[in-house]
Amino acid sequence: MNNMEFAKRMDRFGEGIFSKLAEIKKEKTAKGEEVIDLSIGAPNIPPAPHIMEALCRAAAEPSNYVYAISDRKELLEAVRGWYNIRYGVELDSETEICSLLGSQEGLAHIALSIVDEGDVVLVPDPCYPVFGDGPQIAGARLHYMPQRKENGYIIRLDEIPEDVARKAKLMVVSYPNNPTTAMAPDSFYEELIDFARKYDIIVLHDNAYSDLVFDGRECGSFLRFPGAKEIGVEFNSLSKTYGLAGARIGFCLGNSQVVSRLKLLKSNMDYGMFLPVQAAAIAAVTGDQSCVQATRQAYETRRNIMCDGFTSIGWKMERPVATMFVWAAIPEHYTTSEAFVMELVERAGVMVTPGSAFGPSGEGYVRLALVQDEKMLNKTIRAVRESGVLLEEGKR
Repeated sequence: MNNMEFAKRMDRFGEGIFSKLAEIKKEKTAKGEEVIDLSIGAPNIPPAPHIMEALCRAAAEPSNYVYAISDRKELLEAVRGWYNIRYGVELDSETEICSLLGSQEGLAHIALSIVDEGDVVLVPDPCYPVFGDGPQIAGARLHYMPQRKENGYIIRLDEIPEDVARKAKLMVVSYPNNPTTAMAPDSFYEELIDFARKYDIIVLHDNAYSDLVFDGRECGSFLRFPGAKEIGVEFNSLSKTYGLAGARIGFCLGNSQVVSRLKLLKSNMDYGMFLPVQAAAIAAVTGDQSCVQATRQAYETRRNIMCDGFTSIGWKMERPVATMFVWAAIPEHYTTSEAFVMELVERAGVMVTPGSAFGPSGEGYVRLALVQDEKMLNKTIRAVRESGVLLEEGKR
């Protein structure tokens, strides 16, 4: 069959940069060349023993292989307690919490329950790609909200045109931010709630990095602000905080109407979270939390080694205040972030993500993930220095 026709919605999506980078890595590895991969935020810090033990015990129980059509009451109660203790937020376990098969799944699908074809969705620029991809799957039109360095990468709500605000149905925001690593002040959330209430916009706040904040800083929940639950929900994830990335554990929390519609959508799309994975999630949020501090310290140490090391060889990097990423300007003698990325992997064997992959405002930057141990990071810095890619006269 030579004339297969496919959904026009797929015309909105090109081959992702992560797929391109994966192919380059595969080719170089096949030739016996080493690639140090800092492109994808895939945590390499495993879960604490008590979390893995809970998963293994539950996986050995034959009765746990049935469909998990709805979240276990124990899971919902555990998450309710976690949000109360960790964030000081009261939630109703029955109506204000819904599990996700990882935040990515939730971000890809939630717009289907909120927007119709042609509706406007406000997304940050730069942003984690699925923030825009999910709404586009639902047929939405995107309006980008710039996150500029001169504003501390905080969205300026007063720059959103009045006519756009009135048409918007959904807004996605996320701090601590991927990829810019910025944290937002309390005043931003207060303005956000007022803005959303004024224009009847549903807010989705992604809070995946609230426990990866450094230098003694603290980070809470969007839902702790008065009025937040009236206008939106928060997504949270156990991937980075507890090392459970592959287990795919996330939650949608907050406004009961939004949660209810998402539950309805998901009831027609999947059969819920595998029961042993629910057991691991319960162990994570109710058990010994010293693993969270240990993970935070590991990332802070990696951050220091990477930023200080690259700065010392001429690639200036500011230490991020949060997340597991570094957002760095490309050397001045490169014209595009993708050109620099390709040169870096070709000559130094180091793979990072071009800022352009995160939206128009990402051009001129790259994102580096803190997913290698200290020994490998020092090796990375040496490889970049010896490659000459940071020297203008060494540019091909």
